Amino acid sequence: MRRILFEVPGLGYKVAGFSFALAIACLGALWLSGWRAKRERIDPDYIYDLSIWLITGGFIGARAFFLMTHPGNVHSFLDVFKIWQGGIVFYGCIIGGLIGSFAHWFRKPIPFLAMADVVAPSLALGAAVGRVGCYLNGCCWGGLSSLPWAVRFPRDSFPWIPQLATHLISPSSAQSLPIHPTQLYSAFDGLIILALLTAYFAFRKRDGEIMAELMLTYPVTRFLNEALR
Repeated sequence: MRRILFEVPGLGYKVAGFSFALAIACLGALWLSGWRAKRERIDPDYIYDLSIWLITGGFIGARAFFLMTHPGNVHSFLDVFKIWQGGIVFYGCIIGGLIGSFAHWFRKPIPFLAMADVVAPSLALGAAVGRVGCYLNGCCWGGLSSLPWAVRFPRDSFPWIPQLATHLISPSSAQSLPIHPTQLYSAFDGLIILALLTAYFAFRKRDGEIMAELMLTYPVTRFLNEALR
């Protein structure tokens, strides 16, 4: 865990690990989409234009979905916009991203399913990198674990607080009890799905199959990971 990743020299500006990971996730996803678009003979400029709508819709959807399911996390209006603190949901990201994509598509029509296939691997990459940000932030933590790779989070972290509230640890504890690094499980899962989608491109028979594969594989692996949280 490293909530503050680094401080900009001379400016005193602190860069949060979660925000930095989200930025890298967006840039990586954009690059991959542009590369895939060229291979599929789709104008990359269309993808770059689309990315503004998709990323904006994705962030709004991800944050909105989290706040609907965790209303207790909102104490003021400004809390709605504090995505650097964590609190985004991948399903909301997909829904919001699709809404943004449809809005752009109505402005500049293009074969939608072909475009969806181009974007699908980028979503898997974004999910993988974004979950590293969750690990740095300490959110989306797992349940107690005795496995060799179980991790402990420091005092006052997101996992530490509920363990203290349930009397699993004492106020003097410097770390949480060992827990599953579910954030890293999710990151690894995203990379596996990315590899599967990339490999399947050569075998697809019609547009839309890559996005359909993402929609089928991600919920299953997400369900398995949620069982450890």
